[in-house]
Amino acid sequence: MLNGESVIFVAGHLGMVGSAVVSALQKAGHDNIIRAGRDELDLINQSEVEAFFNSQKIDHVVLAAAKVGGIHANNAYPAEFIYQNLMIEANVINSCHQCDVDNLLFLGSSCIYPKLAAQPIKEEYLLTGHLESTNEPYAMAKIVGIKLCESYNRQFGRNYRSVMPTNLYGPNDNFHPEDSHVLPALIRRFHFAREECLEEVIIWGTGTPRREFLHVDDLASACVFMMGLDSEMLSKSVQPMLSHINIGTGDDHSIAEIAEIIASVTGYEGGLSYDPSKPDGTPRKKLDVSLINSLGWESKIAFEDGIESTYQWFIENIECYRGS
Repeated sequence: MLNGESVIFVAGHLGMVGSAVVSALQKAGHDNIIRAGRDELDLINQSEVEAFFNSQKIDHVVLAAAKVGGIHANNAYPAEFIYQNLMIEANVINSCHQCDVDNLLFLGSSCIYPKLAAQPIKEEYLLTGHLESTNEPYAMAKIVGIKLCESYNRQFGRNYRSVMPTNLYGPNDNFHPEDSHVLPALIRRFHFAREECLEEVIIWGTGTPRREFLHVDDLASACVFMMGLDSEMLSKSVQPMLSHINIGTGDDHSIAEIAEIIASVTGYEGGLSYDPSKPDGTPRKKLDVSLINSLGWESKIAFEDGIESTYQWFIENIECYRGS
């Protein structure tokens, strides 16, 4: 269980999730945080990961490192998405075990669930249907991560926990014009559409799919909560082979509604249209978060407030994205 003396390794500390987790841990009074950037540690390289763990005295690991991207990136680079994510999680989780690290928190994704899962999506729906084809390789890798954690728990008595956040957004997100997820992509497009006085913004798909979004600071608070949760209490709520826990808000919006909110926040006053020739992805993806709510955690950041603060962060860092 997490305490003030715990030494914590946050894998992926420079990413959107990892940086938020580091901040949340520090705010909670945890200062013994180990960080290692890609120039110091290649998580895809097994020997490097093993040597790193052997050189450290680690009590807890937060596995937030991953190769991530939107529909375009997942379609264009399926091999990279499955290979890199499989290697990262296998290397880190196995090295935790080899070096007798009992506590690990694995960050997955809500894309692990079937494309046509009943709504809201319960944890028990895992592996009950076909995945969304556009991100199947990434989803498969994340499912393997869950099962790795469960397997080490069952065989060796480890405390490796998995959380499945819904769609995330917030500071340090990827605002690349092609490789980003839908929300940062829309923030970028509407901002530059306003700057360039464009009469219309065309959005991929029909605008009808519904998505749930969680601010990354809410996810970070949930991660700290899960790390501090008593193992005995948690064992009463999850099963050995169904141990992952959903994290979300319990609310969703259509892509059209989200586009209108972002247009308003960014000050864009032109028209919106939709391109149905582009993929919609999963029709709806809303998580059932009753389990984590019953354990004592709930999200706090309202969607529009989160969009406004994310847009302010984008403006403050805009030179990194202008022209890309």
